[in-house]
Amino acid sequence: MSQGIEFNRLMLEMRSMQADAMARHTPAVSAPEPGAPSFSDMLGQAVNKVHETQQASGELAKAFEMGNSGIDLTDVMIASQKASVSMQAMTQVRNKLVQAYQDIMQMPV
Repeated sequence: MSQGIEFNRLMLEMRSMQADAMARHTPAVSAPEPGAPSFSDMLGQAVNKVHETQQASGELAKAFEMGNSGIDLTDVMIASQKASVSMQAMTQVRNKLVQAYQDIMQMPV
């Protein structure tokens, strides 16, 4: 008889949990806030920033090679390293995006 009571109590709890789950029906994905940048916008801005950093580094190196007296070798090296680090970071982001895409494509439907 004890097992029957436990079973009934368990079924009652399960029905209660089911009713709670049905009552709290919320969408899995919330709507984006108005005015918030999209992922593609943010990614595009990051790519543009990396491109600008690369261009600035190249221009600084070219000016140093031409003998511009206002440019120091340390400034050129720092700009070059900043460009290198930003490019490496962008490459890692690309690798993660490709891996995520591959993982999604390999998911069973």
